[in-house]
Amino acid sequence: MAGFGKWVGGAIGWALGGPIGGILGYQVGKFFTSGIQMNEQGSRGAYQGHGATRGGDFAMALVVLSAAVMNADGKVLKSELEFVKKFFKLNFGDAMAEQFLLLLREALKQNVDVRGVAAQIRANMDHPKRLLLLQYLYGIAKSDGNVDKSEIDLIRTIARHLGISAKDITSIEEPFNTGSANPYKVLEISKDCSDSDVKKAYRKLAIKFHPDKIGDLGEGPKKQAKERFLQVQNAYEEIKKTRGFK
Repeated sequence: MAGFGKWVGGAIGWALGGPIGGILGYQVGKFFTSGIQMNEQGSRGAYQGHGATRGGDFAMALVVLSAAVMNADGKVLKSELEFVKKFFKLNFGDAMAEQFLLLLREALKQNVDVRGVAAQIRANMDHPKRLLLLQYLYGIAKSDGNVDKSEIDLIRTIARHLGISAKDITSIEEPFNTGSANPYKVLEISKDCSDSDVKKAYRKLAIKFHPDKIGDLGEGPKKQAKERFLQVQNAYEEIKKTRGFK
């Protein structure tokens, strides 16, 4: 699709190189019409080294890691595909969503080096966006209503290689567990902490997960960031209600 090829030229930077480019570069290269030459590693000279994460970079990272998570339990479910498709439609529209699904199908055929991919993402993507990416991966795992252990184990491995702390992993994972989320785990505190500690933890996470932190990645990430921010707020309100402080 010529339109997609032209869009790629302006919306994707560092994700066209490294392990991600190695997985998707050939398929993406087919979308280019002119003016951009891909080398055998799937990289572009114009985007060597670190750079700002664009919406397309985030989407390419999501495609590759989604494929790894979806393949973790040995079966790809329709609900998982629909979850990812919904993100692409919201962010890029119907036509481009179909092109990203082609990239996903290509990635699903391959054995993804999650450590290498995560290292590339960590080197180029800031921390708030990596946290958001992790949230998406848990959403994929929960999209069929059940969270498979093999998927969760892989997501935790990816998270560690993304440079995400154990506390942040637990906090982000907790709302996706079966049953009601433990508000203390969401706020990364123990149940016996003081009211003052609860307030400090809330303020810290409210800043860390504020939607403004993700910049202009598009409507999909913005919506997900707001949902995460609301999880933190709800956990705080639940603890306040239980303890009876304002």
